[in-house]
Amino acid sequence: MTTEPAGSGDRTGIVDLLRRMHEIRFFEDTVKDWFSRALVRGSTHLYQGQEAVAVGVTAALGPGDTTTCTYRGHGTVLAQGAPLDRAFGEILGKAEGLCAGKGGSMHLTDLGVGALGSFAIVGAHLPISAGAAWAAQVQGTGAVSASFFGDGAVNIGTFHESLNLAGVWKLPVVFVIENNLYGEYSPVSTTTANTDLAGRGASYGMPGVRVDGNDVLAVREAARTAVRRARDGQGPTLLEAMTYRQSGHSRSDPGAYRPAGELESWLARDPLLVAERSARELGVSQEALDQVRERAEAEVAEAAARAQAWKDPEPDARFDHVWMAR
Repeated sequence: MTTEPAGSGDRTGIVDLLRRMHEIRFFEDTVKDWFSRALVRGSTHLYQGQEAVAVGVTAALGPGDTTTCTYRGHGTVLAQGAPLDRAFGEILGKAEGLCAGKGGSMHLTDLGVGALGSFAIVGAHLPISAGAAWAAQVQGTGAVSASFFGDGAVNIGTFHESLNLAGVWKLPVVFVIENNLYGEYSPVSTTTANTDLAGRGASYGMPGVRVDGNDVLAVREAARTAVRRARDGQGPTLLEAMTYRQSGHSRSDPGAYRPAGELESWLARDPLLVAERSARELGVSQEALDQVRERAEAEVAEAAARAQAWKDPEPDARFDHVWMAR
């Protein structure tokens, strides 16, 4: 396993990364508010605290590249380029949502930007990314696939199967562990004998890299290296981003199992605060940073208002895109 240093970046780059992170944070704050007011059916799994992972990795991807992610996937799909209003619409079950209101919070998908889907089954999407990478390899498109999953998925069979096959075939895929220290309610140390998760890469013939998942520049730098390797035909990389979810596992989880002081220590290293500090070090003024946050907040609010005004699907729409084998 290697450890990547914090990356460097220009003023424009860090401002754009910060804008995307703010959009995701305001998006998730809005969804949390909607759920508290019973405006959304079902459950949800929010991404506050992990924004630097999705934004940093997708910043290293290019046109034609694809992503898959978990049910905690709002941030990843938005970072990949899905429109804010249609993502909101999907969560609200609106006809103009990303999946016409049929997928909901845990199944955001936008094939137009290469977001192949959020998957509610732990580890189910790793083979999808491996398959997308294999297709790119066979067709010679040069595309790379990135798969985002939590630390709890590393003990699932599909993790081992996907990484092994990717290593054997040198598939152009980047496996991204969003290690937020908990698999649902269980600390990773209580479910995994060896918590050096990046170190597992060696077992499958690929580099294993651990990076500060709250530092968007460090994540982007590590992802750029992994994407470059994949695109050059050198095979996959296992990237472990150390981060922390600021909310509980889902909306019904108060997170009471976390030790005293743990949340506060991670809030002090909120990825937005880390990115703002990096931006100031690169010469971006506080006034400019405030404007980035204010614009992001306004854009999210406008997108939310549009989505709320959209119509619900027609009852007969439930039969669209349904097939029956005969």
